[in-house]
Amino acid sequence: MRKKIIATGINGLVGSRIVELLQGKFEFINFGLEAGIDITNYSLLEKKFGQFKEADLILHLAAFTDVNEAFKQTEDKTSSCYKVNVEGSKNIAQLAKKHSLYMINISTDFVFDGQRPPKGGYTEKSLPHPIEWYGQTKRWAEEEINKIYGNLINLRIAFPFKAKYSRINLEPKPKLDLVRRIIESLRENNELFMFTDQIITPTFIDDITAVILRLITLKPKGIFHCVGSSSLTPYNLGLKICDIFELDKNNIKKYSLEKYLEENPGTRLRQKNLSLSNKKIEKELGVKMSTINEALEKMKSQMF
Repeated sequence: MRKKIIATGINGLVGSRIVELLQGKFEFINFGLEAGIDITNYSLLEKKFGQFKEADLILHLAAFTDVNEAFKQTEDKTSSCYKVNVEGSKNIAQLAKKHSLYMINISTDFVFDGQRPPKGGYTEKSLPHPIEWYGQTKRWAEEEINKIYGNLINLRIAFPFKAKYSRINLEPKPKLDLVRRIIESLRENNELFMFTDQIITPTFIDDITAVILRLITLKPKGIFHCVGSSSLTPYNLGLKICDIFELDKNNIKKYSLEKYLEENPGTRLRQKNLSLSNKKIEKELGVKMSTINEALEKMKSQMF
């Protein structure tokens, strides 16, 4: 019999791929809005938990992830961003504790300010310091669930991407990840102006899935940075995508984050350097995260 996993957010970008890859090993119990469950409603959530006492653990992916919309809600603790990311996560942690379930909470690299990461990138010991509302709510979520329950993992991911979108030809179309947006735009022969003075750490969702499988098996506690093995500028990411997918590099244009912020006063703050280290993942879980070249090659093989 397959283990049962209570899961929030499994119809999202990351969750849908995790389910696709692991559904043969586990039975995922959908605790999402599409299943009539609002994680910010504790009493409703508690009743639903009571119906699945045979569950082995909870995978908490649900989050308000629209960073630009979150910026508009800054400092508003009645907003959907705060309610979902903080209050919803607290509810999940309280019920995980009540039912003695191991919990995997998906967090983000946006808990860091991106100013001066240590050599080799932010580690799990680096001090978080969010600079915008989405990152702040996710950091509060980490702090709150840690206060409530100790039998859990905070798994920080960064710029996740995948090969296939099962609903790509349907309306409304799903929100595409950064890598896929670049590919689709270049295929349409559009010019892309990409930052040369920002560092990000894109992560292949298949690798995230491999890490989650190890977490389910080993059940460690604490924080892990589940990110790719390459940190690079968006501009260089665009060039690598062109190389591997045989797209026109001439459509990748240099642009400056500093210039963008100057030209767009009042826009949300951007982290300049979100390079993260994944050494703990490899050392303690035995999972080797792909470099960006490796991930793009795997992605290409899955797409064609």
